[in-house]
Amino acid sequence: MVIADTLPFAWNLLADIQQLFHYHFMQNAFLAGTSVAFAAGIIGYFMVLRAQSFAGHSLANVGFAGATGAVLFGIPPVVGLFLAGLLAAIGIQSLNIASRQSRQNDVAVGAVLTASLALGFLFVHLSPAQNATSVYTVLFGNVLGISDTDVMVTLWSTLLLTVILVVIARPLFFASIDPDVAMVRGVPVRLLSFTFLVLLALEVAIAVQIVGVLLIFALLVTPAAIAQDVTTRPTVAVCVTVVLALLFTWSGLTAGYVFPYPVGFFITTFAFGTYVLVHGGRSAREYVARRQPVSYSRSRAGETQ
Repeated sequence: MVIADTLPFAWNLLADIQQLFHYHFMQNAFLAGTSVAFAAGIIGYFMVLRAQSFAGHSLANVGFAGATGAVLFGIPPVVGLFLAGLLAAIGIQSLNIASRQSRQNDVAVGAVLTASLALGFLFVHLSPAQNATSVYTVLFGNVLGISDTDVMVTLWSTLLLTVILVVIARPLFFASIDPDVAMVRGVPVRLLSFTFLVLLALEVAIAVQIVGVLLIFALLVTPAAIAQDVTTRPTVAVCVTVVLALLFTWSGLTAGYVFPYPVGFFITTFAFGTYVLVHGGRSAREYVARRQPVSYSRSRAGETQ
């Protein structure tokens, strides 16, 4: 990692950008980070809309079991992440096939989460001590250490995920808003639900490289939650979510380049800070709006007296 004391910024925008992209590892980091943030913004919007944040968090923890198992057996962690997410998606859908009630859905997700955490703990226990670094990377991410192969896998996975989401966006939105009416209209709600879980597992698998399992909500949940505070229009909300995810990732990568602290920390901090400001501002506006009619009625009553 390059520290500001060795290569300080010149505070010249063009020179700073050239310096930032001078090293190949930073080029890889921005390519992979941009791809992950773009896909996370789109799928994160639908995840929040469908109230499946817990499912996203669970798939991330399931991915931990898959990644640690992959490290144990000597295969790429991203493969283990996706395979574990795929199996978890099948398990959740199978346990929840009879009903779409949120309580039952949480029970199904929780059951899969508990089993996967136990399996992940077993894999960590069986792994040699020298694999501790790989486990740490799975938990917290290491975007500055992404290889050219990882970048290509991330780019192609993001392209596949985006194309599928664009194709199913309209029926998925309909099924997310009112699944009962959508089912009556002939929309394959169950198939869309399973497809979305698989896509979410794919996004988790590629996003873990950026922020890790424990910080994945920074890209999947926070930008979408902010967008819902800003607008209620679906298209605008998706655009806002993607832009925010990109800004958080780019700013986190830049801060991680300048300061000797983890990139995931900066991405998460910027995302959470923005959410607090936006949500707090909205709450303050709503409080003022609720108080205004009361003040107006009291003033009118005083004038009458």
